[in-house]
Amino acid sequence: MAHFAKVENKTVTKVIVAEQEFFDNFVDDSPGEWIQTSYNTYAGEHRLGGTPLRKNYAIVGGIYDADKDAFYEQQPYPSWTLNENTCIWEAPVAYPNDGNMYIWNETDRQWDEVS
Repeated sequence: MAHFAKVENKTVTKVIVAEQEFFDNFVDDSPGEWIQTSYNTYAGEHRLGGTPLRKNYAIVGGIYDADKDAFYEQQPYPSWTLNENTCIWEAPVAYPNDGNMYIWNETDRQWDEVS
């Protein structure tokens, strides 16, 4: 089985599981197009060592960028930038690697520890 995302105006509106043969005879008159996505692709890598497909698995509400041929999430904060290689949003400050939990503080542009 494969996964397909319905994309309307660059936004993913649905994700389904179907065989490619389903789309050979499927008639969809609604706006948008169906684009294959890979459940095992994240940050441009295939988790099982296969060939990655479109940088990331599509999620409803996410973006499909035809120029990059990539799926990625909506920008979470204005200060974050999209990594062009992975199509993952990155904070301007790296997440602390000390085992504690943090939440992003956009006002101060820093990670605040969660108590």
